Amino acid sequence: MFNFFSTKTKKYEDIPAGPFHDLMLQPNTVILDVRTAGEFAGGKIRGARNLDIMSSNFINQIKNLPKDKTYLVYCRSGNRSGQACEIMADLGFENLKNLSGGIMRWPFETV
Repeated sequence: MFNFFSTKTKKYEDIPAGPFHDLMLQPNTVILDVRTAGEFAGGKIRGARNLDIMSSNFINQIKNLPKDKTYLVYCRSGNRSGQACEIMADLGFENLKNLSGGIMRWPFETV
């Protein structure tokens, strides 16, 4: 009747900071920071674009992005960015990478 052990298949990949950093250098990648504007202003990964997942127009902003890019998505801890990846996958995006542990686990430079 109930299968408590089944898990929903993820439509994105959780990756650690090293591979995330390497992918940043590839063409056709877009870095999305889904934290609030205040968090974003406090320090971000170089080249990141801020689209606050808590914003009422988040989905409309996402819908306007090209689907043929690889999206590197992060937040503070990896939870909101995972949610953002799920939303994006449901909208037809296929190349989604979530930064495991978020920016808290980012050992590289922030700006």
